[in-house]
Amino acid sequence: MTKDRVRMKRKALARRHRRIRKKIFGTPERPRLVVHRGNRNIYAQLVDDVRGICITGASSLSPEVREQVERLDGKVAISFEVGKLLAQRASAKGIKKVVFDRGGYRYHGRVKA
Repeated sequence: MTKDRVRMKRKALARRHRRIRKKIFGTPERPRLVVHRGNRNIYAQLVDDVRGICITGASSLSPEVREQVERLDGKVAISFEVGKLLAQRASAKGIKKVVFDRGGYRYHGRVKA
């Protein structure tokens, strides 16, 4: 890809992210689930926007997920495991519902998992 095309894709992603963030807000009872998708890894956090803190998080770099990576096939399966780990950590803190922030990414593939 040329540099201009990459720059335009990044700008479009940032525009989508800003548009989504205007509409959603995380509270202590119902935090915002933030997803960041990198080329190799995926990251997910639960954020309380009232206090401005991260309640808990998980990523494909977490030790619990890392030990399962060898038996998993593909990035979507790894993303699914990250989601399960985040759900366990959230339920341990008493969180049942979240507001989903897809971060400008399409709700498909790794983000959906």
